[in-house]
This record gives sequence, C-alpha cells and structure tokens, in this order.
Amino acid sequence: QVRLVESGGGSVQTGGSLRLSCVVSGAPPGRSCVGWFRQAPGKEREGLAAIDNNGRTSYADSLEGRFTISEDNADNIVYLQMNSLMPDDTAMYGCAANFGTLLCFYSDFGQQSEPAYFGQGTQVTVSA
Repeated sequence: QVRLVESGGGSVQTGGSLRLSCVVSGAPPGRSCVGWFRQAPGKEREGLAAIDNNGRTSYADSLEGRFTISEDNADNIVYLQMNSLMPDDTAMYGCAANFGTLLCFYSDFGQQSEPAYFGQGTQVTVSA
C-alpha cells in the first residue's frame, strides 16, 4: 500500500526558509514521479516541482528558482527546500506520486491532473 507522509510545514516571516519532507512508503519498483503542490483557500491546486526516480527535476517557472526539490533514495524521502518565502506562498503544501509513468513534470501535480497518490498535506504560513 502506497503511503505519503509530509512534514516540515510551519510559520515563518517573509524571507525565511522551510524544508518540507515527503516520506514515501510502499512504492512499487520501477519508474516513479513524486511532486509537490500547494493550494491556498479559494485557489486551484498549483503544481510546484517534480522529481523522478533518476533524479530529473521539473519546476514551475513562477517559483523563480526559490524552491528546490531533491530526493534521498535510501530513505525514500523527497524534499522541497523553500527559500525567500513570501506571504503569497502561504498555502497547504502536499506531495503526491505517480508510478510507472514515462514522463515527470511539475504540471502533473496541478489542478488539471490527478496524481494517483496523495499525502495529507502540511500548512505553510508566511507572515509579512
């Protein structure tokens, strides 16, 4: 049974940093694509970044290089390092995964897509 568990959210001031973690368990062998997304109240789910099992990454242009996705394959953890946080980054952040897919893009985790597996989310609040 596939399970994704996020942690690392919290409250920071503008300009601060947070590192989110997504522990993936029960993943089948082979291709994988794990991504991070966020959703603020009243807004659509926004795909942010994705990484495949070979370490290839994909980012939303809107992040302007502030966020970095990485993975620890030994411990099956996918991280999202977030720097230079701004109040507009306030949202519920979540990770999700697809398995067996050939391609892996951040857009696979946005509103127009439906990943196969979701975590429960972690809240990020950035104050001015």
